[in-house]
Amino acid sequence: MTIKVGDSAPDFTLVTKTAEGPQLIKLSEQIGSANILLLFVPMAFTGVCTKEMCDISTGIKDYEDLDAKVFGISGDNPFAQAAWAAKEAITIPLLSDYEHTVAKAYGVAYDQFLPEANLIMGGVPKRSAFLIDKHGVVRYAEVQNHPKDLPDFDAIKATLRAL
Repeated sequence: MTIKVGDSAPDFTLVTKTAEGPQLIKLSEQIGSANILLLFVPMAFTGVCTKEMCDISTGIKDYEDLDAKVFGISGDNPFAQAAWAAKEAITIPLLSDYEHTVAKAYGVAYDQFLPEANLIMGGVPKRSAFLIDKHGVVRYAEVQNHPKDLPDFDAIKATLRAL
């Protein structure tokens, strides 16, 4: 079942790769300091995912000005994510949900990702966005059924302005 507006955000601990090496990011330790925007993307090094993460990186000040931290989440390993970030100048933290446990907890894991293209991998996250307030409550939730469809970033920013 997909997490919806009004639900408490499921906690998680995921790995991000920094210049100092792999670091653990625990959602519950982030809550309270800022609003949190989680952006699930299917895969690193793909066209739409790259555009989304690059656009967010370029426009990160818009989110910071609205008191929000942004994290990208994919099922790729943290070393692949780091290579993707370096190649594409992605500056937001990328969190590795390699075991797909967070995608499943948020209800956004594909049973089979693009079987019509012979990509039958299960657990790949659907492109989705969850905005979590400083109390750990989901204030915006959007899940796309097609991997080429982006979240409504104007609606996300409007929700942030209202918090």
